[in-house]
Amino acid sequence: MRIRRNLLLSWEILAAHKLRTFLSVMGIIIGVAAVVLIVSMGRGAEERILSRIRSMGTNVIIVRAGQVRLIAGRQRQMNTVNTLVPSDARAIAEECPSVASAAASIGRKMPVKWGAGSIVTKVVGTSAEGFWIRNITIRSGRRFDPQEGRAARRVAILGHTVSRDLFGNADPIGLQVRIRRVPFEVIGVAAPKGVDVNGDDQDDVIFVPLRTAMRRLFNVAYVEAVCVQARDAQASKLAEEEARNLLRQRHRLRDKPDDFTIQNQVILLETEREMSRSMSLLISSVAGISLLVGGIGILAVMLISVRERTPEIGLRRAVGALRRDIRNQFLVEAGLIAGPGGVLGAVFGVCAALAMSGLGYWEAIISWPAGAVAFVFSVSLGMVFGIYPAMRAARLEPIQALRAE
Repeated sequence: MRIRRNLLLSWEILAAHKLRTFLSVMGIIIGVAAVVLIVSMGRGAEERILSRIRSMGTNVIIVRAGQVRLIAGRQRQMNTVNTLVPSDARAIAEECPSVASAAASIGRKMPVKWGAGSIVTKVVGTSAEGFWIRNITIRSGRRFDPQEGRAARRVAILGHTVSRDLFGNADPIGLQVRIRRVPFEVIGVAAPKGVDVNGDDQDDVIFVPLRTAMRRLFNVAYVEAVCVQARDAQASKLAEEEARNLLRQRHRLRDKPDDFTIQNQVILLETEREMSRSMSLLISSVAGISLLVGGIGILAVMLISVRERTPEIGLRRAVGALRRDIRNQFLVEAGLIAGPGGVLGAVFGVCAALAMSGLGYWEAIISWPAGAVAFVFSVSLGMVFGIYPAMRAARLEPIQALRAE
């Protein structure tokens, strides 16, 4: 009964000062909404990055010829190295116990024509195993088989972007495209994969058999990379070490540095996940400052309220109200500011995240735990900042409070 009476009284008092109460509640709303929105956007960014890495293949280790460095956020090969050859891929697959499969590849930008249309796209030569390792699925048609690869057949599989740019909505299966004036029969179209972690369109590509690319298009005896698939995620690190030791032995490096660069997708996945989490935590901490500002607003409002209501406090104490009654009254008022503010803030944060995701500005994944934590934290913050004004009001002596009038 007493709690209900305190709630009604607190509601009447807050309603009597609408503007002041509104500004205090807005501080909490903005703080909670900012936390929910930023955490949701951070989770969306994390999932987008991780999905791009997963789309490149699972348990994959990429061995690149030469040294690869990160320049302006993109991986760049520093020089041309011709020591990595197709037999290295076969040796890794056969001699490394932790490796399930390996596929060599080489790719370059080349002009591609069909009819009157012409584009410049990346042509990648790879073996049939490369499709399984890199998780490339076929939307229509088929993959080229190992026999076609050994025979250096002129067959091609188009990426989604290339198929759209050259043929529009038409089915290109069975038609011929010219790559560097060499005719290739289109036998398949790959399913869309989107962009990779470097921002490159993974669908703007044409796949041809490795031997065909090396002999008829590029005229080289070396490859640019070898994609290695470990038997499972736990064997990924061991497979990396086995591949490194084997390549150093085959290339007769001895005391020389590696003439190749190994990138472990599992390690990259974990690194990106940790970076995304750290960034989300940092941004969420900045957003939490908004909650702190809202709590300070509650403190200021409650102190003003104590000063304005000093005679009322003195009168209530004079007619028998206890210190704890006065204290509880002001704590209830602080809770009435923080509680609805936290609920509305969580709702607005979720709505803002859904709106941004729906409009395509940013992919967001709603974080319900973050909303719940933000709500609980806002209420707790309101109560904490309400303790000092409540204790100050409770310590007022009746005579001094009545004289303040």
